[in-house]
Amino acid sequence: MSIDAIGSVGGIAPLSALSPLTAAMNTTDTNAPTAAGPAAGANFGNMVAQGLQKLQDTQNTADNLAVEAATGRLTDVHDYIIAATEASLATSLTVAVRNKALDAFNEIMRMQA
Repeated sequence: MSIDAIGSVGGIAPLSALSPLTAAMNTTDTNAPTAAGPAAGANFGNMVAQGLQKLQDTQNTADNLAVEAATGRLTDVHDYIIAATEASLATSLTVAVRNKALDAFNEIMRMQA
């Protein structure tokens, strides 16, 4: 009896193909600074900034398609529905990550030395 890998079931793409953020996390660089180094914070900051920029781009695409739909220039309404759903999910995910980060920060601040 053989069990197929999860990535091959139903044509699901590997996780590294879904997001440059996860692809960046999966790369190994022998010259990369350790997590305690100052450059590690800069890389994390860059990843957060890139993620927020992608969120903004997704929102802008949905807004532009909404304007095209309202003015009658949009031929395929499903394009707007897909873009609006992507923007909504991206916003929900961003808010959830922010809330978890704030919870973690508050928990750290409650720790006693």
